[in-house]
Amino acid sequence: MPRQGVRPAGDQEQAVPAQRRKAMPGFGLRGPRRDRHGLSATQLETMSLPLGDDGVVAGIDEAGNPAVLGFFRPAQLDVVVIGSVWTAQVLALRAVGTGARVAVESARPQVWTPLAQQAGGGQQCMTVHDVRELPSQGPTVSSPVLVVRDCGTYPPRSRLAKAPWQAVLTLLPFLGPQAPRLLGEAGLVGIQRVSPQEAEVLARVLRLTREETAALPALGDGVMLWGTPQHRQFVLLQPTDAEVGLLGEARRID
Repeated sequence: MPRQGVRPAGDQEQAVPAQRRKAMPGFGLRGPRRDRHGLSATQLETMSLPLGDDGVVAGIDEAGNPAVLGFFRPAQLDVVVIGSVWTAQVLALRAVGTGARVAVESARPQVWTPLAQQAGGGQQCMTVHDVRELPSQGPTVSSPVLVVRDCGTYPPRSRLAKAPWQAVLTLLPFLGPQAPRLLGEAGLVGIQRVSPQEAEVLARVLRLTREETAALPALGDGVMLWGTPQHRQFVLLQPTDAEVGLLGEARRID
């Protein structure tokens, strides 16, 4: 006989409304109660998060920090590299490593095809096309594209339409008549070792300082001057062991 004032268990269950007995979606059994994780304003100010640039690592700067190139943006980036195909291939491999696709337009497909076959671990992330036969690549924010134009000293005008999340890298082995136009349209320029005469042309077009101009003819094989209209810095491109195995050591002349 239950005590007066205390209902039997069965009566208690009947007294609970049916809608309260139903499991609430998204909620399970209540776990142990814990104190809330909170920080005071003073504690919050002492916290820091390691945030860095996102892009393709072009080497290390003079302070030993990674130099990162932000190739992929909501608007197309045009890049000019005055240097060797070795440098363009290292940048292409590193772009693949960030998850981008690479499309190469080249007059020497025999130089790029072996690399395309080995890049991406069997996945077709790099394609090679003849000059003027590069189709639209359809870049998106989740699938950006680096287009490498290796068409010699006199590259024809690109037929590829500008697109967001696409970077177009034009490789020039030496300065030619079209170089000033290409450099003037570029948002990013990378320069390996050049002759004193070429350095003077670059100084006029890019408004280099005397120190930068004097340094260009004496750069080592792995050193480059990277610049935007607002900023320039020297960068040492150090290949990894895997890159050396595929492409060899850094070089200026192919």
